[in-house]
Amino acid sequence: MIELSRSEARRLILEQQGLYRKHPFGKGREASLRAIEELSYVQIDTIAVVERAHHHTLWTRVPSYRAEHLDELLSASRQIFEYWSHAAAYLPIRDYRFSLPRKRYLAAARANWKSSQRRLLKAVMDRIRSEGPLSAGDFNAPAGHKSGGWWEWKPAKQALEHLFMDGSLMVSSRRNFHKYYDLTERVLPEDTDTSFPGQRELAEHLIRRFLCAQGLGSSRDFSYQRRGMQKDVASALATMIETGEVSEISVPKLGGEALYALSVLLEKIPRRKQARQILFLSPFDNLLIQRQRAQYFFNFSYTLECYVPRAKRQFGYFCLPILWGEDLIGRLDAKAERKEKLLRVHTLLLEEGREVTDRLIQALAEALRRFAAFNGCDSLVLDHCSPGNLRGRLQRQLS
Repeated sequence: MIELSRSEARRLILEQQGLYRKHPFGKGREASLRAIEELSYVQIDTIAVVERAHHHTLWTRVPSYRAEHLDELLSASRQIFEYWSHAAAYLPIRDYRFSLPRKRYLAAARANWKSSQRRLLKAVMDRIRSEGPLSAGDFNAPAGHKSGGWWEWKPAKQALEHLFMDGSLMVSSRRNFHKYYDLTERVLPEDTDTSFPGQRELAEHLIRRFLCAQGLGSSRDFSYQRRGMQKDVASALATMIETGEVSEISVPKLGGEALYALSVLLEKIPRRKQARQILFLSPFDNLLIQRQRAQYFFNFSYTLECYVPRAKRQFGYFCLPILWGEDLIGRLDAKAERKEKLLRVHTLLLEEGREVTDRLIQALAEALRRFAAFNGCDSLVLDHCSPGNLRGRLQRQLS
């Protein structure tokens, strides 16, 4: 068993996440592709208080990122595709074949469907086959249908989503964030590997994918949201340890469950550096999406409070964790008021005990300027900061 310090564990995780060095994936569209390939997915989300999560996550790692990169990679070069990871996500097309087991399972579920439901699926497929890519808006709702949340989707939208999930359709493009679906055979590049992976191969893929993206993980992490994969993952993990591909890791200050890492990555843990650039992370950032990992490795308790009743919120509607070096040091609750081109910082809170140095003030001010520009804002307002002297010092630095 290899022993790592808590600092080394954090640096390994942040390095693999592309959050420890500047320009870890290079610049431009190809850097955006490399980021998605190395992270294994980037979550898509609709909340637009600040820039949406998929753009935010990529911009954090690719400073030259532009929203057009995703459009080009999805609908022009077809180097990424949309599907379900732990949630809706952009994934690298090289991993397409590992989406096939879920699709086969969902397609098989149709056998128990009513004939009327199967007729609807056929009607939707026939229209797309004849007319080309269509969105949910191209299908009329039946008379008397009440629109609302996902549980009140019109039947055609439900059919589109099922056909998408079972692999009959793919997202061909997005227009104004609306998905346009087309037949899989018309979207999928001809040279895509579509061979069906066996259980053992899938288990090895899950282990490698997680450790490449996250640096360290437990056996529970590898089968996260993969029902029925625990035994195959455990068996594959044992073999990968025996061959030396995976190493067992101990982090004494953390204690708890056994951890694992790809052996080759242990030679690439970056040296500790002085924290310079501050990053505001999306709540759906790959580093944070499993909240217990933020608590375990970074001693940072985090809840996304947009799903919490207003009266029970502690930190704000859409609070962004603040990363500085290898520490999560605080939270930013901000809103981009786009018509006014104003970034309004409702609250900026540093973790208790964090010393407010001149270097930290300078780094926060620089980060706020960058984040405002990323959100299309040319001015910003600070409403509340904590500790108490932070707001005045920040305003002076910003001016």
